[in-house]
Amino acid sequence: MEIAEKLIKLMRAKEYAPRTIHELALELGLSRRELPALKRAVADMLMSGEIARVKGDRYGASADLDLFSGTIEFRQNGWARIVGTDGVSVMEVRPEDTGVALNGDKVLARISVPARRGDTRGAFGNRKRSHSDKDEVFGKVIRILERKNTKVVGTLRRSYNFWHVVPDNPKFFYDIIVEPPERSGVFPQPRENDKVVLRLNEWLQRHMNPSGVIIENLGPSHTPMAEYRAILSKYELEESFPDAVLRELRSVPSKVSDRDISSRLDIRGDFTITIDPEDAKDFDDAISLKRSKGGGWEIGVHIADVSYYVRPNTAIDREACKRGNSTYLVGTVIPMLPFELSNGICSLVENEDRLVKSVFLTFDAGGDCVNARFANSVIRSDKRLSYEQAHAFIVEDDIEKIAAVRPPADYETAYAGRPLSELSRTEMEKIRSGLRRLWGIASTLREKRMRKGSLDLEIPEFKIFCDKDGYADRIEKTENNESHQLIEEFMLAANEAVARELFSSKIPYISRVHDNPDAEKLAELREELSDFGITCGDLTSRREVLKVLSTISQHPQSYLLKTKFLRSMKRAMYRASSDGHYGLNKVYYAHFTSPIRRYADLSVHRCMNWLMRKKGMDGAPKFVGAPPSKGALEETAAHISRTEQNSAEAERESRKIKLMEYFERKIGSDISFEAIVTSVSNHGFFVELTESSAFGFVHAHTMHDDIYRLNSAGTALRGRRTGTQIRIGDKVKVEVESVDRFKRQIDFHLAGSAQRKKGKKRKG
Repeated sequence: MEIAEKLIKLMRAKEYAPRTIHELALELGLSRRELPALKRAVADMLMSGEIARVKGDRYGASADLDLFSGTIEFRQNGWARIVGTDGVSVMEVRPEDTGVALNGDKVLARISVPARRGDTRGAFGNRKRSHSDKDEVFGKVIRILERKNTKVVGTLRRSYNFWHVVPDNPKFFYDIIVEPPERSGVFPQPRENDKVVLRLNEWLQRHMNPSGVIIENLGPSHTPMAEYRAILSKYELEESFPDAVLRELRSVPSKVSDRDISSRLDIRGDFTITIDPEDAKDFDDAISLKRSKGGGWEIGVHIADVSYYVRPNTAIDREACKRGNSTYLVGTVIPMLPFELSNGICSLVENEDRLVKSVFLTFDAGGDCVNARFANSVIRSDKRLSYEQAHAFIVEDDIEKIAAVRPPADYETAYAGRPLSELSRTEMEKIRSGLRRLWGIASTLREKRMRKGSLDLEIPEFKIFCDKDGYADRIEKTENNESHQLIEEFMLAANEAVARELFSSKIPYISRVHDNPDAEKLAELREELSDFGITCGDLTSRREVLKVLSTISQHPQSYLLKTKFLRSMKRAMYRASSDGHYGLNKVYYAHFTSPIRRYADLSVHRCMNWLMRKKGMDGAPKFVGAPPSKGALEETAAHISRTEQNSAEAERESRKIKLMEYFERKIGSDISFEAIVTSVSNHGFFVELTESSAFGFVHAHTMHDDIYRLNSAGTALRGRRTGTQIRIGDKVKVEVESVDRFKRQIDFHLAGSAQRKKGKKRKG
């Protein structure tokens, strides 16, 4: 048993009283030589909050000392909650009890602070309780265990005779005092209203503003380049690659050689296509189709063999692992792999030989998968299609109309291949026939997957486009149509087939895991859904979950409700154990299909090399090295789970900034937007825009035709004079009132014509 385990077992014993380091060593029977290891274990456990120091130099288990440790998360009203290290237990903290904690810090809090009359926030969990509950407890932060961020991004301002920085993060509630910019030594010298990066000094006294030192000037605040550089700084994303990576890239070939192909399965004659977004620059998956010997169909899922070019422990590999994944900000991407690989030799471009890892799935006449085999192959894509073009082939009968579908944005470049208008009728009909056969199988797969309990959690996506200066100027809804679903189903099937084969062959690998949701979170979701008129039973039952999701899909606020549903789920992550995927209702599942943009997939590809070598499969590599240990895989899985979350947060922030940028340019215009009322309060109501899923607030003081009051049920605002009602679920037309970049908030007002019509309709 390790020292840490022995320590916590000792401290949780009923008769234990806090002891010093030396007393602990004696109690555990440790020698003097083992004392440094004990001190390290104590330091680590103090940092995690598992134990705490009391009475000067004595130690005890936090749980037995009425202490609670975890990560603090602030709301914009100043209240906070501490999420325990188990990720489930939650403690509420009042604004005045947050001490010098900042959003995301690991903290230690004292529990059982007496609740004040009128407080209705529960201590463990977000459910509301009355002030009469005897077991209600809150937390008070007493120690910062670890600061999440030592750097802050914000706008430089001057007030009278001192300078300060207003943080970009609306959950950072304090302006940060800095020295005059001429003393910073930063070039170019920051000016007022420039966006800057600063390093926080130690903050010890809550009644005094924190201070910091300016370390970088990003340029004029709220310009596209400054906002972009701010995101890179905040989330520690790197545009460029280290010199060691650039040196290794010199040996990366631009073409596939005969030597590369020699030992591989050659399927360049099979009908093969890629389907990607029209503005995609790299293509890491392709689909092929041919008749199987038994009369069914064999679908080939071909994934760029990045592992052939990126060997373990090279500079490229270490940098890819460090990044963990590509990050897709609005209008650009921070890639995991350099351009020479991601857009070059690893990209499955049209009419070029490419090395791939293939999963061949054989389907019988009923659409059941009856066999799966694997190989290292070489392919040549017959055609690159955008999702729009593929959809036209599936649903449109007129060849001329299909050929007229907008080509990919860069079709004139070498990677885009020939426009459809240049293809012969025979070639067009071959593509149409193949795609319709593929969709026939994919649609059957999808139907069976849903029938078996897979959750349909798809929500509409909206793509933001920027003008030549980088400002957001257009938003388009992305349809999840047959072409998207076709690719999705075959990628899911390949991922599952690979995971099953690796598991049955006892080869360790990194799984994509989605744990079952917490029962308490599901209970809270049930209460929230009831506010929208949706009643449901026990959501720990998958049958009930499927029923509720079906109801949500028909609801006018399905986007909002599905978002709430997703938030009640646990976050999917990577783990070196096959713990199942709740959302997909699969036991074995791994990420295999995107090695250009996810390190998890590259890791699984290497595991497939060991599998192929072990079983003598087609194209098996001659040398694969030793597989990593379970411990090494766990470490990698934990790291790439963190990088994935970091990228997701950066991508959300990028979208928020661009949405505010877009609506800021609509202030004062006559442009109105359709919206749905999502909630109401005494001060106004929140809306969700149907064309972009942006959220905003309509203040009651902008509604000049009447005085509005909240009804007793809290579901509608009613005009005192006209009787006009604005209820949850109503559709309204709104115009942009204002945009607050610092609060990350968009305010709207009702469009005048829409309000007059509504008044007539609702009067009385």
